[in-house]
Amino acid sequence: MARTATTPAEGVKAISRQELKDKIDRRESFVLLETLSPEHFRHVHLPGARNAPPDRVKELAPMLIPNKDTEVVTYCAGQKCTASAHAARVLTSLGYTRVRHYAGGKQDWTTAGLPVERGHEHAVRA
Repeated sequence: MARTATTPAEGVKAISRQELKDKIDRRESFVLLETLSPEHFRHVHLPGARNAPPDRVKELAPMLIPNKDTEVVTYCAGQKCTASAHAARVLTSLGYTRVRHYAGGKQDWTTAGLPVERGHEHAVRA
């Protein structure tokens, strides 16, 4: 059976928009990882997110998420974007034990009128 963009990453628990918003609002301790290019990240990203482009997740994970038991939520552009599902699978293969995937991504978040951040803090440098 072929995997579609809306299928959660294998072995990775999905997270809903509301659940993610609640975690951010409560200032829970977790790493929110946007898996798009630094340019897309700088333009707009979810509050508190860090940037790991899809081709650099394996390289950046040890720096961005040193503790493999830290909860990590990956996201990208939206339902049709597969970068965050791929990143979730990569993180799981690296031994991260609490990886979740927000399939709705930026499109779902911004369509709901939720707050975003702009700028380069936490953006990957080339």
